[in-house]
Amino acid sequence: MRISAGTVALRTWTFLVAAFMVIPTLVIVPMAFTESSRLSWPPRGFQMGWFQMLLTDPEWRAATATSVSVALWTALTATLLGALLSLTLVRGSFAGQRTLNVLMMSPMIVPVVIVGVGCYFAYVRLGIAGTTLGLVAAHTALALPLSVVSISTSLRTIDPDLERAAAGLGARPVTVFRRITLPQLASGLAASAIFAFITSWDDVVVAGFITSPTVRTLPVVIFNQLRTGLDPTVAAAATLLMLVTTVALLALGIGSFLRTRRRT
Repeated sequence: MRISAGTVALRTWTFLVAAFMVIPTLVIVPMAFTESSRLSWPPRGFQMGWFQMLLTDPEWRAATATSVSVALWTALTATLLGALLSLTLVRGSFAGQRTLNVLMMSPMIVPVVIVGVGCYFAYVRLGIAGTTLGLVAAHTALALPLSVVSISTSLRTIDPDLERAAAGLGARPVTVFRRITLPQLASGLAASAIFAFITSWDDVVVAGFITSPTVRTLPVVIFNQLRTGLDPTVAAAATLLMLVTTVALLALGIGSFLRTRRRT
């Protein structure tokens, strides 16, 4: 098949733009393996000691554990709430439905700094600022629009006649949901969980407002370390953040590809 010059030019331009955006973030990776005691470019030598520091230093280890815990709880909470809201918005019909839909999307529209400030003042009054619960609540609010979009998209692809047929054969609503609806929502639920995990795992702006000296996420510790020093452990932590995010996105992409192959 012959490819036109316009298509080649478009693909080349797209590749160059993607490379321009991605390459600067990859510069940090070689710096995580430097033998120097300070961040510098080009890196000197090769060692894994800074990753060992990341796993053994109490501050870095606690921050990593907090990030993993908060991200997992955020993925679970956002997916459950997203499923309930998606069922309400897609299958329901009530006054104020459009208003509710707009409110669900508001965290994607409002600047993240404003969300952080609002969470800080609200959580101080509620007494949950600087706690894991506060972080999970804030990150769930950030991730909820992505969850609703992912699950609603999957829900709209389900043929309602299948659910009606099951109900007509005597299946209870719970059985219809468990045997018919839920299996077909699996892709949307998986996408929701991964997007929510990544949203929490990478967040530094909102977390910077509501963390405490004893409860801090990995991105917050990286940001604080960059202001006070140039320890290469920062590069190791940043590399870990990018690695986990990349693996999560690859898992989502591979899962989508396999589902598409199965359908065809």
